Amino acid sequence: MRFAHFRSCAILGLGICFAGKSVRTQTLPIPLSQASIRANDASMDQYGEHLVRLESLLEGCSKRRDVKACDPALIGPDDRISITVGTGAGPRLIRYDWLRAVFVLAETPDEGSSKPGTGKKSAKPAMGPGEDEPSTSELLKAAKSRLEGDLAQSHAPLVPAPDHTRERAVMHEVLAGPEFRNLQESTMKDSILEKFARWLNHLFASVANLKARSVWIGRVLVWGFVLGVCVALVFALLRLERRWRVRLTPDDNQRAASGAASVRDWQLWLEDARRAAANGQWREAIHFVYWAAISRLESRRLWPADRARTPREYLALVAQEDPRKSGLSQLTNTFERYWYGGHPAAESDYMAAESLATTLMGSGSNSMGASSANSEGGGR
Repeated sequence: MRFAHFRSCAILGLGICFAGKSVRTQTLPIPLSQASIRANDASMDQYGEHLVRLESLLEGCSKRRDVKACDPALIGPDDRISITVGTGAGPRLIRYDWLRAVFVLAETPDEGSSKPGTGKKSAKPAMGPGEDEPSTSELLKAAKSRLEGDLAQSHAPLVPAPDHTRERAVMHEVLAGPEFRNLQESTMKDSILEKFARWLNHLFASVANLKARSVWIGRVLVWGFVLGVCVALVFALLRLERRWRVRLTPDDNQRAASGAASVRDWQLWLEDARRAAANGQWREAIHFVYWAAISRLESRRLWPADRARTPREYLALVAQEDPRKSGLSQLTNTFERYWYGGHPAAESDYMAAESLATTLMGSGSNSMGASSANSEGGGR
């Protein structure tokens, strides 16, 4: 078993060399204790000298094939060299575990050859059925080829790291194209959805396995899931139907315009204005007289009633050619200045606003003037 382990180590290390790749940085299982093997810091020249010495030791081991010439301890410690490539530098550990395994194997003769002094042939270790393992001599030749390749590589100039600036620029140009414009990184939401999808697939797979084992349990789970989906769909359709039914109900004009100015009669607005003026509350009086004019114009269907409309929106609804446009504009400015602007108002300001409002509400109608007079008398 120990012999078969050694041969496996050597074949593995040299097989990588046969593949055409440098394996100076590879680590292989060896029959020696790693705790007893240390690595010495060496320069490239010292590393090359060590390789030359190893070639000489390997040549002597190949000729003599005895325990003294093939002692693995002769190989010495591993090498740790510093390699600089471009602007980066770092240590590189060179292990010789594979060579130590070859030296251990070289202590025994090849299969099929007899040992000196004996007429017996060495037994071939069983590596496995159908496996054709190389002989020890072939391993020694492969080890020599590998050392020669490492020595040639140690004297070769270091190839600088390739500059990929041009390739990087081309890649940025490609990614800036319209077909990649909406390309985005995965968000946390996408990750959560993907995990949920995996869990759902795993759940269905578990249900399928459970159904194969217990038919009735699988059927209960499947039909229960289908029933739950159907109940959810019916509930959603009922809510949707109720929402559309509310939308299809015709609007009640009185209810929709419950907060509009025309809901309250314009005479009542005017009475409130004159009552506030009698008490010297000129800002409140201007406020009431403005809404009296708006209520009167709205009751005449100058615009549809809407409680959410602003004074400027009321003014915008009046056509430019309408003769009431100018008067309503002046009354709106007066109302915004004293009510929203907070300016102090006087009696003259109220009288001017009431005059504008009376003109807008009356529009030359004698009946309206009489109604205004009656309202004025009632207000006083």
